[in-house]
Amino acid sequence: MHVLFIIDPIDTLKAYKDSSVAMMFALATQGHSVSVCKQDDLFIEQGQVLCRGQAITVHPHADLHSQHWFDLVDAPRELPLSAHDAVIMRKDPPFDMEYVYVTHMLDVAEKQGARVFNRGVAIRNHPEKLAITEFSEFTTPTLVTSNMHRLKAFHDKHGDVIVKPLDGMGGTGIFRMLQGEPNRGAILEMLTHFGQQTIMAQRYIPEIVQGDKRVLIINGEPIPFALARIPLAGETRGNLAAGGRGVAQPLTERDQYIARTIGAKLAPRGLFLIGLDIIGEYVTEINVTSPTCFVEITEQTDFHVANHFVQSLERVLSA
Repeated sequence: MHVLFIIDPIDTLKAYKDSSVAMMFALATQGHSVSVCKQDDLFIEQGQVLCRGQAITVHPHADLHSQHWFDLVDAPRELPLSAHDAVIMRKDPPFDMEYVYVTHMLDVAEKQGARVFNRGVAIRNHPEKLAITEFSEFTTPTLVTSNMHRLKAFHDKHGDVIVKPLDGMGGTGIFRMLQGEPNRGAILEMLTHFGQQTIMAQRYIPEIVQGDKRVLIINGEPIPFALARIPLAGETRGNLAAGGRGVAQPLTERDQYIARTIGAKLAPRGLFLIGLDIIGEYVTEINVTSPTCFVEITEQTDFHVANHFVQSLERVLSA
């Protein structure tokens, strides 16, 4: 099996904790070959979607804190996306117009026979923060708007709220506004660009102190462990990029119910890999671009997430 990864530049990846790298090692271990390309390596010529891909090999015993965990194989080659057995879309946000154009290119490639995970149309139709609104039974009170008066009324009603941009990642741009927040106007003006940009407001969930749980769903089924990302003292964000500490723990019954319900609905739409963010009993995000935490869960439990991902991929491709 020849698998193409669409990723950020490979030499920028932190291999020791990167989920895409974990997938590559699992593929190599199970006898498959790997190529990589960047988003801007995709192009359409005479109606056909191609990419300038680079085949790589990985070193099983490499120091993953170094840049010497992979070797390039020969020179880059221009191939149709459909020439690969699977295309794994793992480009990190921002979800800008260039990203949107690539999802359309992936749609065309699928019509030409490419097998894409996650599908372009599915990524495009499920923006990671807005996607939770389809599952309001699992969410804390939530408002999506650019209207300053509505945002202030929501804050007045709930007293303690989180506000955040719709296109952020890693905890960037997230603010907690307590009752009587003296900087409320400035915060909302900045996030909404004075009412010109839509944001999300959610009632604060106190259980964040116990961790923002990342629950991974592969082909509709949750894996048995979550990574609870516990905020630093005095911090409201559990994201690892914001200094949170990751602790693997078994899924609760509520976690399993939420994940199976959402997975059963979204997997048939082409979302093979999903990363739910759950705080307490509430879903706060549905991550579909490049869900992470494979390595942390694998290191702390007896469940090898990347191997499970590859085995699930093999089953889908052979069906």
